[in-house]
Amino acid sequence: MNIPYLLVDAFTGTPGTGNRAALILDARGMRTEEMREVAERLGVLESTFVIKTDGEIIWVRFFTPSGEIEFGGHAALALALTLAREGEVAGRSRIFLRTTSETVAVNLHYQAGEPVEAIMRSPAPRFRDLPLGGAVRQATKALGANERWLHRGLPIGIAFSGLWSLFVPFIAPGLVDALEPSMEILASVCNELEIVTVHAYAPLGPRNFYARDFAPLLTIPEDPVSGSVNGALAALLARARVVPQREGSVQITVLQGHYLGRPGTVDVRVDYKPSGAPYAVYIGGQAVVAQAGWLEL
Repeated sequence: MNIPYLLVDAFTGTPGTGNRAALILDARGMRTEEMREVAERLGVLESTFVIKTDGEIIWVRFFTPSGEIEFGGHAALALALTLAREGEVAGRSRIFLRTTSETVAVNLHYQAGEPVEAIMRSPAPRFRDLPLGGAVRQATKALGANERWLHRGLPIGIAFSGLWSLFVPFIAPGLVDALEPSMEILASVCNELEIVTVHAYAPLGPRNFYARDFAPLLTIPEDPVSGSVNGALAALLARARVVPQREGSVQITVLQGHYLGRPGTVDVRVDYKPSGAPYAVYIGGQAVVAQAGWLEL
């Protein structure tokens, strides 16, 4: 069986930068084991399989090389823009990705008839309290950092908008780039805290941040540009009320991937209730096809 695939770089308009996803636009009839094998052999951080299309509703499953995940932010964004460019969604301005856990709405923006940006509603944000004890100290040590590098005015916390992550704030982007994490220790921290990634971030301005993301349990030493994780970061910042708020929402931009030579930009909006509790996360960005090919199973 020959499986056609596309490699698409998300959160960028330049091939070879941003975060690469593999798209299998026709996975009808594929078994879970076959999807897992394809994801492992393609070897990119996230692979998306289109199981079924019915008008504006697209049934999808997401895999990393190590197994299935509920949602992949950069892969979902890459899929939406690619479906629009391939004519699979007939110029629609909104589509819905039906995942294994929920349905995600994606708005498509066009210029001169061409899709140029996707803005998707990420899974609803959730939060967990940090356990008592030395979890933060252990995570800081695992990152190869000194506790004096931590930013005391920004939140340390565990949040979810597709993947559970620990967020660790640093004073400046240079300190984030100086991190030399121990993947073995970091994996132990992730197991202990029941999270998937550790996200180090630092302020660039009131609404702008710089980040690096580490996911040893997914066999991903460093994720170039994270969609859903940066969505959870924005929700955590909105919840802590440490970024400017206006008319019921918070908007931030996260730069990521520069350390790996794959820079990308993630725009995030978080809507919050009158109580200040965030309830909706929207992730926006560009994507570009980098390669097309066939894989024989």
